[in-house]
Amino acid sequence: MASYHYTPRGTCSTSIDVTVEDGVVKNVSFTGGCNGNLQGISALVSGMPVEEVIRRLKGIRCGYKGTSCPDQLCCALEEMKKKVSPA
Repeated sequence: MASYHYTPRGTCSTSIDVTVEDGVVKNVSFTGGCNGNLQGISALVSGMPVEEVIRRLKGIRCGYKGTSCPDQLCCALEEMKKKVSPA
């Protein structure tokens, strides 16, 4: 099991904590941002393979911003994969 702390850029949320086990998201917690929406996203991705989360959420934008909290979750997962996986 691997846990990762990520500081999102360009969003209202100020941090993302994610736990992954055997390539499956076990838990996601956002600090800041739209509380109800982020709780919903966290519940929906829990139990989902990391690659599926990235496939579904990468590139989502929030209004005029070039990113969103779901997109930043994907950035966190991609960064986590690079740091946790052997090269």
